[in-house]
Amino acid sequence: MSAATLPHAFPPHVMDQLRDIANIDPGLVAEDFHRPQVREALAQTEILITGWGCPPVDASVLAAAPRLRGILHAAGSVKSLVTEACWERGIWVSSAAEANALPVAEYTLGVILLTGKGLLTQRDPYRASRCSETGGIVEGIGNHGRSVGVIGASRIGRRVIELLRPFDFEVSVADPYLDAAEAATLGVGRRELHGPQGLFATSDIVTVHAPAVPETWHLVGRQELALMPDRAVLINTARGSLVDTEALVEEARSGRIAAVLDVTDPEPLPADSPLFDLPNVYLTPHIAGSQGNEIARMGLVVVEELERLRAGVPLSYSVDRARLERAA
Repeated sequence: MSAATLPHAFPPHVMDQLRDIANIDPGLVAEDFHRPQVREALAQTEILITGWGCPPVDASVLAAAPRLRGILHAAGSVKSLVTEACWERGIWVSSAAEANALPVAEYTLGVILLTGKGLLTQRDPYRASRCSETGGIVEGIGNHGRSVGVIGASRIGRRVIELLRPFDFEVSVADPYLDAAEAATLGVGRRELHGPQGLFATSDIVTVHAPAVPETWHLVGRQELALMPDRAVLINTARGSLVDTEALVEEARSGRIAAVLDVTDPEPLPADSPLFDLPNVYLTPHIAGSQGNEIARMGLVVVEELERLRAGVPLSYSVDRARLERAA
């Protein structure tokens, strides 16, 4: 991982736990697998602990690590570091993606609740007038019975559904790999994306949690945005490429719908992008995932996985190679 990542993923209290169960050198951070000191360590390495900034574990790295049998990733996606050579060698892989899913789901829940209460529509008029009719009824806001459409029954999508359960929302999900029976198990309805009864047409809030793969490029485009009801809100915490930025700018400029975007395409947006200034668009700089003290949660997952290895029980967060292509 990068040297900057290490103290966040493994702050002192987590590093102490790690050193209790593993023979590691906390001062050796492999930002480059070709450094002589790193190559020397690789010769004895049985388990590689990785994180943000880890270079690819390719055939040359594996050749220098004859005893390596597993990778424990203290972050989310492993696509940038786990190569075909790892799978061919039979290296098992564990990821803390589950831990990284929680803050994204929490961010999404917060946005859903706040936009339902008019965060995107009430602030600017109040700021301009500096007065309000306290106790007056504001039409068009409120979370009672509001419909939420979740795109993607992914790890994060399922977490969002779980967090929404105590609230008075009507939740539906669209995912080509989810059947009606599994949707019922999740306690939500299953919808197609399009059509008069599709997710876009029937949701007051649409939140995107699908992976960025070729099939999902511009999944939310002109056609989909046009289907959304007036005053609907689009939330994207997945990847910017899932939303057609040009189409969103056009729709948002009309004022008909609103958007909360933690990711954009491109990322970052050009400084002159209209999305920065539109009153019905709220931008955050890719902060929904683990930040600050949340990053240590992913280091704790690695500690827990090492404890399972020591106890001889199966890992809890193994990465399934067959499902990796359609995962984030």
